[in-house]
Amino acid sequence: MESVKLKVSYAPFVRSSDSIESVMYNVALALAPATVMSVYLFGMYALVLNVVAILSCIGFEWLMDKARKKPASCLDGSALVTGLLLALNVPANLPLWMIVVGSFIAIAATKHVFGGLGYNIFNPALVARVFLLISFPAAMTSWPVPAPFSLGLNVDMQTAASPLGILKTDGLEALGSFTLMDGFYGTMNGSLGETSAIALLAGAAWLLYKRYITLTIPLTLIGSVFLFTGIFFLIDPGTYASPLFHMVTGGLIIGAFFMATDMVTSPISMRGQLIFGLGCGLLTAIIRLWGGYPEGVSFAILIMNGFVPLLDRWDQNDQKAKYQKKSEKA
Repeated sequence: MESVKLKVSYAPFVRSSDSIESVMYNVALALAPATVMSVYLFGMYALVLNVVAILSCIGFEWLMDKARKKPASCLDGSALVTGLLLALNVPANLPLWMIVVGSFIAIAATKHVFGGLGYNIFNPALVARVFLLISFPAAMTSWPVPAPFSLGLNVDMQTAASPLGILKTDGLEALGSFTLMDGFYGTMNGSLGETSAIALLAGAAWLLYKRYITLTIPLTLIGSVFLFTGIFFLIDPGTYASPLFHMVTGGLIIGAFFMATDMVTSPISMRGQLIFGLGCGLLTAIIRLWGGYPEGVSFAILIMNGFVPLLDRWDQNDQKAKYQKKSEKA
């Protein structure tokens, strides 16, 4: 009997002619508007920060492949995307050595410790962000004030609290002249990729057009944050911010469209995605309203990442039970 050779590959599995490289480079392209906007708003140092994050992620990917005696995958686009997401999740004045540390945590301590691309259960960029936030809280919560067209490499920018930080520490009245348009266009303090909702939505539209993501997780996540924060806004509008405020501030948009939808760390089934998005949204709202940190998107997604294997296993067992029932009837 003639032997049959099977080719074993790893996730993410995309049911199309697109390769992993094609998917990853298109995701990087979708992140381009937010990256360009970050440089426009925060100056050339933001560009340097992005480049260092990308190169260090690619470098650690190459080193880990060499250490594990695996074929080099540093140019498949996955490390590029991780570097972009990591840079977009930190302040514009973060020291370069810290972003390199974050790259190591993302690639070596999160991605390759589980076996490499397709095996990690947690989003690498988010793990790195949370690690940096816990390890270097002062540096990770020092938000430069946007200075459009700043061409210098000055790290000592004027800093101020983010809108979510002001809300958490000083209350609603302290937000002053902040408007929803500030969050929509990006003229507010925050991480490189948190500021401009319009740039992030433009990139999300590209991913939807390419059918790399669906609206299930983003709409469930954003909708649950809107609903939960809206309930408390209606109860006490003098204390709680409007749900629209929560839509355009912090990392909700980038988290919902670019990190919660990660093919490796999100559920496969529609039911699993609905539960996943709902859990992310509720946890985000709870942390924002009553938690010790002003922002909860990163923590919420990472917590729900841990439930993804259970959600997928639950769906598989359910489908298996249904198949067995149909077989018994037949």
